[in-house]
Amino acid sequence: MTFRAKEHSIVDSKINHDFEIYLQGIVREWMQVLTMLCIVLIPFFLLLDYYTQPPHLHLRFAIYRGATTVLVIIEYLLIRFTHPNRSYPVHGYIISSIVSLMIVLMTVDLGGFNSSYYAGLMLVLMAVNILLSWRPIHSVVNGFLTLSIYLGFNAWENQPFDPRILVNNLFFLGSTIIITAAISWVRFKLVRSEYLLRAELVGANQNLDKSRADLLRARDALWGEMQLAKMIQTALLPRRTNIGHYEVAALMVPTDSVGGDYYDIIDAPNGEKWVGIGDVSGHGVESGLIMMMAQTAIQAIVQQHAMLSPSEVLIEANRVIKENIARLGTDRYMTMMLFRLEDDHLLVAGKHLDLMIYRAQEKKVEVIPTNGSWLGIVDDLGEVLEDHRIPMSPGDIVLLYTDGITEARNQNEDLFGEERLMKLLESNAKLPLRQLGTEIFSTVTAFEEIQSDDMTLVLLKNRG
Repeated sequence: MTFRAKEHSIVDSKINHDFEIYLQGIVREWMQVLTMLCIVLIPFFLLLDYYTQPPHLHLRFAIYRGATTVLVIIEYLLIRFTHPNRSYPVHGYIISSIVSLMIVLMTVDLGGFNSSYYAGLMLVLMAVNILLSWRPIHSVVNGFLTLSIYLGFNAWENQPFDPRILVNNLFFLGSTIIITAAISWVRFKLVRSEYLLRAELVGANQNLDKSRADLLRARDALWGEMQLAKMIQTALLPRRTNIGHYEVAALMVPTDSVGGDYYDIIDAPNGEKWVGIGDVSGHGVESGLIMMMAQTAIQAIVQQHAMLSPSEVLIEANRVIKENIARLGTDRYMTMMLFRLEDDHLLVAGKHLDLMIYRAQEKKVEVIPTNGSWLGIVDDLGEVLEDHRIPMSPGDIVLLYTDGITEARNQNEDLFGEERLMKLLESNAKLPLRQLGTEIFSTVTAFEEIQSDDMTLVLLKNRG
């Protein structure tokens, strides 16, 4: 080996060593953030347990959450008062395992593999694998560790379960592991590129202003709260194409910022079929967080209780959302419309944008106004919400949408409006449902040069 080659080898070795120390420092800082989030959010979700879970499990769940919080506090103290070192990924595994075990024990108490509470494990995987800037292999190992805990404890309890539900749960957990591992890989490359660029700048001391701007952009892209919240928001959206007697097509086009558009398609274990759509006021992380809270609350309510009407579900969900908004110290509210799907009719409640239904027999669009109250404003909606029965014939198509569609503006500041949307639905109703949704989106985006708000639509077609 020549002298120059040896010199390069020594320099590379020093850079790798320094980068490892730099990486350990970043992991330590974000580990403290992760533990603080756990300490705050784990007890906070007791409120959701109180409103959505069977009363006889309230004390047990409180014990689970209390014990988990104490263990996470101990982890925080260990991280806080130790120096960065190579063993720091172990703390990430421990935190993830502790919180995952708590959630898995709850799924065991709620019916094992049939319980929808497994969805909390996806939040754990996202929080740990996305916040911690560790190497991608740790995200993969941590993901399979969480999956093993879920399978192991529920298999040990040997409770009866529907194989289709287990396959569904494993599909979404596996997808979350793949998504978070991919994000971890990209983020690690960005962190290393940022560090090497910084080292090069220190050595060369050239183009300092431009390089600083590049570093700031890399940092903002890496740690930007908007991109993180947006990824979590879209990762939890359903991908169903059929539910009961209805064909489904749902599309969402978010803006660059995080929004509060909500839709969900729920096939409850008791056989009930539900569809919801709504919009949180404003944009940003707060709106996205409230949207996720609403999604979690409604799913938990319809999964755990049978034969509830849409108005009853919204009344219970509103109590949770109102309390959460008060805790956040904000003044957000949320439009919401919830449907229970029956073979020949829809049962609907809630206040949102007008409901459009293409009647196949008349070949005309019927517009049905919604009434009631928005969620998150008053404590009790019992006197202002009522259920409406909407007949559905074979071939009828329901169009649900958010205001990003109708309030799109062109260069002349003209609104796209409901009239254009009605004509668009009427003239394209014969298209396949997915193609119909794509046609609506392409028409709206061509009308609006620069998208200013999240755009969401859900189409339901009665197959007869």
